[in-house]
Amino acid sequence: MGLVFVGLFFGELLASLKVGLLIGFGWSVVWIIASALTGTLLIRLSPYALMHAFNTMSFQGFDPRSMHNVALAYLFGAILLIVPGVLSDGIGAVLLLYALYLRLFGRMRTTTQNPTQGDNDVIDVEIIHDSNRDESDTERRI
Repeated sequence: MGLVFVGLFFGELLASLKVGLLIGFGWSVVWIIASALTGTLLIRLSPYALMHAFNTMSFQGFDPRSMHNVALAYLFGAILLIVPGVLSDGIGAVLLLYALYLRLFGRMRTTTQNPTQGDNDVIDVEIIHDSNRDESDTERRI
């Protein structure tokens, strides 16, 4: 596990240096500050986004698994934007786009295929057998 983090660290360092040489030192600093501010803003707005996801789940039939995936992708994407570096910003942006995809298209898929909602044309009826009434009806017939 530690070897994976060392590999990610060196990959992040190499990608940041290559992009820094390509766009220049000043624009690299602007990129790091802008992505950190964006990630911080998304973290500060996360309670509102999560509350909106819960409301969507309860009122519009949004799948709980999709809502969980949206919440995790949103939070991890925002955290990765705060971490300085090109590779982490790219992964964070992909996670945020995945969360946006789930929010837009996950709802349409789950509302049309939700087996727990049932059919609106069916009326549930309960038949109660009244033994006293049956006896009086049979006495009248005889």
